[in-house]
Amino acid sequence: MLEAAFWGLVAASALVIGAAVGIWVPISRRVVALIMAFGAGALVSALSFDLTEEAFAQGGTGPTALGLALGGLTFFIGDVLIERGLGGLTGGKPNNGPAIVLGALLDGLPESIVLGASLIGGLGVSISFLAAVFASNFPEGLGAARDLREAGRPPGQIMAVWVIVALASSVAAAIGFAALGGMPPEPAAFIQAFAAGAILAMLADTLFPEAFRDGGIGVGLATVFGFSIAFFLSVAPN
Repeated sequence: MLEAAFWGLVAASALVIGAAVGIWVPISRRVVALIMAFGAGALVSALSFDLTEEAFAQGGTGPTALGLALGGLTFFIGDVLIERGLGGLTGGKPNNGPAIVLGALLDGLPESIVLGASLIGGLGVSISFLAAVFASNFPEGLGAARDLREAGRPPGQIMAVWVIVALASSVAAAIGFAALGGMPPEPAAFIQAFAAGAILAMLADTLFPEAFRDGGIGVGLATVFGFSIAFFLSVAPN
């Protein structure tokens, strides 16, 4: 269980590192957008092959469809509540930071549970899945931290948010190792599909529009590159 918690923290630490870069490293909006597009491509691969395909193989159509629907709906409702809660605080300027944090939490916790469960059987952590999660987490932390900083949030508060998310992911990985070992395939499939639905909704609503707005036509190539790297990592032998 402690090993699962450790690997969950390693994967989620990319969120904290990305946030630190977004706050303190001078970087152009176009470069940030291209990094976000790379991460979005990696997330498309992760949600397709590491989560949805695996969920369908384990639990079939019902749990997979239900998980996708509820994951997407949960992100949508949370995003609407965030936008209403922020009403007027950003002076009409686009601020996707809180939505990206929400997306990272909704996909990161189930994703960490799956990562922890991969240790069941004593085969060790899936290095390919760990690398894909790390590669996609960094741009999420970077993009959200930049948006929150531009909205006037203090650096300490931003970093505290991501540290909490990282610690929660570590706990979720430990829970995944402890709980999923004896869990029937259908609930496990639902958890994976829920994460995939939340990721997909966040990508369409937040990451892709913001990346294209600031990055222009190069976003397409960066997305393909991110997808390709994550895909080949997912199919590579551990």
